[in-house]
Amino acid sequence: MKKRVFLLAILFCLIPSVALAADDALGNPFLTNLDKGFSAVVSFIGNILLFEIAGFPLIVLWLIVGAIFFTIRMGFVNIQMFLHAIDIVRGKYDSPGSEGEVSHFQALAAALSATVGLGNIAGVAIAISIGGPGASFWMTVAGLLGMSSKFVECTLAQKYRVVKPDGSIAGGPMYYLSKGLSEIGFRGLGRFLAPLFSVLCILAAFGGANMFQANQSFGAVATVVPLLADRGWLYGIILAFLVGLVIVGGIRRIGQVAGTIVPVMCILYVIASLWIIISNATAIPGAVSAIFTQAFSPDAAYGGVIGVIVQGLRRSSFSNEAGIGSAAIAHAAAKTDKPVKEGLVALLEPFIDTVVICNMTALVIVITGAYNDPQYEAIREAKQGAALTSAAFGSVIEWFPILLALSVFFFAFSTMISWSYYGERSWDYLFGDRTLIIYRILFLLAAFLGSVVNPTSVIDFSDLTLLAMAFPNLLGAYLLSNKVALELNQYKQNLKEQRV
Repeated sequence: MKKRVFLLAILFCLIPSVALAADDALGNPFLTNLDKGFSAVVSFIGNILLFEIAGFPLIVLWLIVGAIFFTIRMGFVNIQMFLHAIDIVRGKYDSPGSEGEVSHFQALAAALSATVGLGNIAGVAIAISIGGPGASFWMTVAGLLGMSSKFVECTLAQKYRVVKPDGSIAGGPMYYLSKGLSEIGFRGLGRFLAPLFSVLCILAAFGGANMFQANQSFGAVATVVPLLADRGWLYGIILAFLVGLVIVGGIRRIGQVAGTIVPVMCILYVIASLWIIISNATAIPGAVSAIFTQAFSPDAAYGGVIGVIVQGLRRSSFSNEAGIGSAAIAHAAAKTDKPVKEGLVALLEPFIDTVVICNMTALVIVITGAYNDPQYEAIREAKQGAALTSAAFGSVIEWFPILLALSVFFFAFSTMISWSYYGERSWDYLFGDRTLIIYRILFLLAAFLGSVVNPTSVIDFSDLTLLAMAFPNLLGAYLLSNKVALELNQYKQNLKEQRV
């Protein structure tokens, strides 16, 4: 019965979308005015959140300092426990009968489906266009350090999760911020940070995880499907309907879909990238040299060293979401008997997402020269990152834009369905599960809006909403880091004694 009601709600929420599309087709300036209003709101929020210290946006400093702190505090867990984390995902250390809704692999796939998306395809292209090849080096550094941040937040999510009477799991930063901080004498702070995180997560679910995905995927798909050219409204309607069909099934359905889509699309994308890289083997030394050289002494056109570092760190955070707290919501639902196990599984995400996939994209864009080719200047100025990546791949493999368009669509789709769950858990924390239908309708409407508003506004709004989540999340993680370190040390001892 609930599923039927939601399917009707999907149709209901698409009615205004169709109406807007019809108005636009008739020459009504509504969408134009909507875009202008949205841009003004984004500009106002950006002036507040992105003020700079010595050239670095405060939020970027907050994330990278946190990643460095957790890496040192946890004894370089990102390196020391890397191979063990792979063994956990393989099921080598599974404990039958553990509470949870999804397996380690499904939790990893669901979280990866939220992170492996257009940040890897469009975001990397945008970073290199603005910051030059050197930006990819700093993306990699941030990704490696971010593995430790991801470990801490996902361990905490498991430690403080709530198992509801029906067996479903509720967990994430809002729970360890409230329960965890209360345990160590910061109850008042926790009661403030938990709702703040939830509000920011809901906004991020609408923005970076939804509108950005719809916006950038439309740019790539429209290049190979002429019917959709200048018809963003049609693409938005189709995408919103398909997303609605999946999210009605909750985390179990999302985990199943993500567990199928993500591995296949990652493999296809990596194979295609390797094909281009290997086909241009002679250009690899020059590309690698450009990346390292411009990481420390970039051309003036890219804003100097600080400009390149900021672009790399900012795009890395947007891509792998380490320190943001979002993935902790998915990992809280995993079946495990020890929180540290799931934290170790989670640290694989930034490595797969940023160190592997982002660098594949970066090498292709640098090798083909798409980041500074005059014929793609209009695409770069419009910040159509997915379209720029498509052009880079297409310059070597003529038919590849079709495959990339398919990859972009599925990456965007998988990100949206996973993030719908993140926002849903935050909505549930604030308002209860009886009002979730309202959230789902708003989420689908955001998917439509992302397909029709200006890309620059969407990218800026995406960054702001996603990165702002790091303020409450990392503050709580700092204060609770001793608890994580104690559990990690105990786990290592148990591992030595073969008791895990």
